[in-house]
This record gives sequence, structure tokens and C-alpha cells, in this order.
Amino acid sequence: MSAVAAAIVVKEKHIVQSFRDARATGPDTSIVPASIGVTERAASCRLRRRAVLREASAGTFYLDEPSWQTLRALRRSVLLVVPVGLLGVLLALSAFSSCVR
Repeated sequence: MSAVAAAIVVKEKHIVQSFRDARATGPDTSIVPASIGVTERAASCRLRRRAVLREASAGTFYLDEPSWQTLRALRRSVLLVVPVGLLGVLLALSAFSSCVR
């Protein structure tokens, strides 16, 4: 993971915790993000695009916990599958190269 991507993930976690701390976890408890220090930056925009932050009414948002958990699970899967896949490719290439000799 690049340093920029890692920084965005850290910021996303901070934003999610800010919404949790404000108890803005449903449409009826939605808040204006700026009221808790959340601004329109890359991390908050990514969370909105992924439906982790949902708009309840004009300008008020809440944290959708199931969407956040799904996004986290997807990221964990990718972080596990990519290295395992690369290992498989390397093992296959190693086996192939030993058969060619």
C-alpha cells in the first residue's frame, strides 16, 4: 500500500470514529460533518462514494456501520488475496522453470 493510500485509510478511520463519538449512526441522528471537524477532503469523499457516510437530509450525514464493516472486510480480503496470489504465481513460475531445465 502506498503512503498516500495508507494516510487516506488512517484519515477514514478517524472520520468514522468522529461520527461514532458524535453518535451520528442513523438518519435520525445525522449531523453536519463540519460540526465535528470533518471537511470535504479525499477521505470523506471516498467514504461518501462507498456509502459509509450517507446523506440523511441536505448537508447532514450519518455513519452507516454495516457499509463500513463491509468496506473493512473487503480491504482485509484484498490484503490477504494479493500476496497469496503472488506467492502462487511465483511458485508456479519456479516449478515451470525447473521443468524446462
